[in-house]
Amino acid sequence: MKNYQLIVFLSVVLIIYSLLNWMLFTRGLQVFQQGMQARIWYTWVFWILAASYPMARILERAWLSPVSDFLTWVGSFWLAAFFYFLIALIVIDLFRLANWVIPFYHLLAGNDPSKARLVIFLITTGAVAITLIAGHINAVTTKVTRYNIHINKQTESGKKIRIVAASDIHLGTVIGPRRLGKLVQLIEKQEPDIVLLAGDVVDEDLAPVVRNDLGSLLLKIKAPMGVYAITGNHEYIGGASRAVKYLSEHGIQMLRDTSVMIDNSIIIVGREDRDRERFSGMARKSIGDLLSGIDQSKPIILLDHQPFNLKEASDAGIDIQISGHTHHGQIWPLGYITRAIFELSSGYLKKGDSHFIVSTGYGSWGPPVRTGNRPEVVVIDLAFAEQTTLE
Repeated sequence: MKNYQLIVFLSVVLIIYSLLNWMLFTRGLQVFQQGMQARIWYTWVFWILAASYPMARILERAWLSPVSDFLTWVGSFWLAAFFYFLIALIVIDLFRLANWVIPFYHLLAGNDPSKARLVIFLITTGAVAITLIAGHINAVTTKVTRYNIHINKQTESGKKIRIVAASDIHLGTVIGPRRLGKLVQLIEKQEPDIVLLAGDVVDEDLAPVVRNDLGSLLLKIKAPMGVYAITGNHEYIGGASRAVKYLSEHGIQMLRDTSVMIDNSIIIVGREDRDRERFSGMARKSIGDLLSGIDQSKPIILLDHQPFNLKEASDAGIDIQISGHTHHGQIWPLGYITRAIFELSSGYLKKGDSHFIVSTGYGSWGPPVRTGNRPEVVVIDLAFAEQTTLE
């Protein structure tokens, strides 16, 4: 992406974010009357929370420190709170409209409008706080999703293969040593033959990954048939070349529009992320080009971060495609939007002879909160056609 395009995009996002925060602030300010000490506290607390995430992203690039870490955590939680306060504001306005038709506000605090506003403010704030706490607990409670898939192709060994796949880890300040350590242990517990990471391993900026030496934990991910990964859009946002170099130096084989045959049995094809052209000006290869010269009588597994245009993979004869990216919305009710955008927002789908799996992801982007689904690691037990013997 050209620098000026990025500046324009970020400027628009920041303006919209600021305006929406201003709207929330002014509505909340109505609760506190002029001269109240609480009005001053409300103003300071609100704008510190609202400014913390943009400040953290700027500070991370100039001075990566405990201060930037603190602001990142505070700001990340505020993004979720901000979202739910906006939803609450819509709900409150609907209730106000209903109250205009059938008055019932007096049930909250008699006939005192100021007390009614305070009650609504406290109920809303409490509900959002409970949602964030529950959502954070859910976001760090990983499930293992299992699939048994049969591919009607033979392999040289004929043995079943266990794949452990994870996507959208988003390594950085929020997803640090503790969460990555748990992922490493969880992968090891599944006893994989091969580990596949379907993009967004790194969350944009590589500096927190290097500072926390997360690479030493990545080196602990082991599988007899190897550990492979592809780029996601977040690798490109932060600079794909640096992220790829770091991951490659720490035990992960990166597949960038390339393929690898394993044990002369299965072929893993890794696509560059579809945002490559937007950020670098270079288009990624088509699936047809990637499969050129490949022996398609062997099982072919495609890693493609963003699950767009599943028909292309199905028509090309891909046996299994593993994707991520969607987070299945991550925060309710955004899952309804990802369902509308993607043919498969999460889970499993079969099109023709092709199997598609889209993971909700292991980490989180922005808020360390999940209210729409749980993070997951995917385990795929692959079985193949039996070897035929000649009499």
